Amino acid sequence: MQLFDTHTHLYLSQFNEDRDEVINSAVNLGIEKLLLPNIDSKSINPLLELCNIFPDNCFPALGLHPTSVKNNYKEELDIIEDWINKTKVYAIGETGIDLYWDKTFIKEQIKAFSYQIELAIKYNLPVIIHMRESFDQVIEVLDNFKGENLTGVFHCFTGTIQQAEMIVKKGFKLGIGGVVTFKNSGLDVTLKKFDMSHIILETDSPYLAPVPKRGKRNESSYLIHIAKKVADIKELTITKLAEITTNNAKQLFNI
Repeated sequence: MQLFDTHTHLYLSQFNEDRDEVINSAVNLGIEKLLLPNIDSKSINPLLELCNIFPDNCFPALGLHPTSVKNNYKEELDIIEDWINKTKVYAIGETGIDLYWDKTFIKEQIKAFSYQIELAIKYNLPVIIHMRESFDQVIEVLDNFKGENLTGVFHCFTGTIQQAEMIVKKGFKLGIGGVVTFKNSGLDVTLKKFDMSHIILETDSPYLAPVPKRGKRNESSYLIHIAKKVADIKELTITKLAEITTNNAKQLFNI
């Protein structure tokens, strides 16, 4: 059985004391592929360094996280594009719009998101979309790029059936993480409506640990709990669930 954690921030300081152990623990459970989305220019070096240390397991994505978008977002994006030109990356992201934490830079967030979609089109890469209290705004931006053969994933999807329908119609995957294990999340009802071809799995480590690890630091090995829950919802064996979601992720990110 092989699983693919399509969203994990193992390069962050929360893992400074046991990073190698965390990665080896995941790999030993069959979670052999780990996609590392970027946050801003400061996180690029530790991210790429980790990918160099574990080249068979860790794969980089570069982008500017919406909560990192400030007045200097153009400088940040220039740095990120420079790195895209000189290193192999597998996606643009994470990018998107976040109206939960701070709405101060909403205009800049939209511009930064739009520019990163242009990068994805330019370099023929999928987009990792962060969306929090911003579904309508994200869809509005994506609608500006109709016909561009754009693809990617709505990371940490927790929305409605109607929102999921709009996402898959646009050719994007639903990134399902620890929230699916939370009581009353409603994701069980949503996932029952969609074919497995639209679903990939993620942890978003070190955030949003699944039950029974909820409240603790999340890590990639905990993907097994997410996989078991989704397999239960979809009435599949975990082996079959792993096969389908891993193939979906490998195809999406060309790994």
